[in-house]
Amino acid sequence: MKIELYTVPEGSRRQRADKALSLAFPAHSRVAFQRSFAAGLITIRGKVIGQKETVLAGDEISFSFPDVIASELSAKNIPLDILYEDKHLLVVNKPVGMVVHPGAGTREDTLVHALLAHCKGSLSGIGGVERPGIVHRLDRETSGAMVVAKNDEAHRSLAEQFANRSVDKEYFALVLGVPNLLSGSVRKNIGRDVHHRHRMMAFEAGSAGGRSSRTDWVLVEKFGKVASLLRCILFTGRTHQIRVHMKAQGHVLLGDLVYGFKQRENLPKIPRVMLHSEHLKFMHPKTGKIVDIKAPLPKDFQKVMKALRSA
Repeated sequence: MKIELYTVPEGSRRQRADKALSLAFPAHSRVAFQRSFAAGLITIRGKVIGQKETVLAGDEISFSFPDVIASELSAKNIPLDILYEDKHLLVVNKPVGMVVHPGAGTREDTLVHALLAHCKGSLSGIGGVERPGIVHRLDRETSGAMVVAKNDEAHRSLAEQFANRSVDKEYFALVLGVPNLLSGSVRKNIGRDVHHRHRMMAFEAGSAGGRSSRTDWVLVEKFGKVASLLRCILFTGRTHQIRVHMKAQGHVLLGDLVYGFKQRENLPKIPRVMLHSEHLKFMHPKTGKIVDIKAPLPKDFQKVMKALRSA
């Protein structure tokens, strides 16, 4: 465990110890320092201090970080479709049916298990031992582009970009019916369904229910009057956002049994929720350059579209 020293510069104002350290060492997250405070690893003149302790100009702060607890998860050699990779991050084309991180009822076949093998320990620990490298997630049945952080600095930058809504996120969705317009914007709050806790529901914007959410959409292709392909642009990142917003517009996603889809005779067999993360664009956390990634449609999505065209 390496002990480091930091002297608060002359002329500095009185401030909390956690803020002073976070500002002085931006490569370390405030969460990392909070763990050190909790473990009693931050001192002034040999006295352990808390994160709310006031520090003054000239104070010499001694600090170290707790040893990283290795993940107890086993690395599994599961093939991954890598769309982009460097020493800071990677973008994976998540397959249908793969769960992102371990949880109740999951096996050793999650994306995290695969990443542990592929990256050989070089994953950000900010997500905790169960979610190393995970910055955002896709549902089990959703396919497509997903970014993963290899180090804490990349993780913090990417998480901040998602929080600030500066990441461009576009999905392809196959929905029932055809919208009356060529494009539109859905701005309805999203919150937990009060009757079904595993579902979300839409509330009118400005109401007390849910959190503000916005999905823009563009009609890409229509299949008679039966179904259509939409490009959905996310401006927020709520649970089931596209699924809930499209249902609220009267166009439930094909295969979305949770939100009311039922197989019909005039439709081909729908294997899953027809939603694909097709496009991610964000700023590289180290170089500042734009990373622009597109994930090709998986075979099951293409098969359903082909069947709809020939129906």
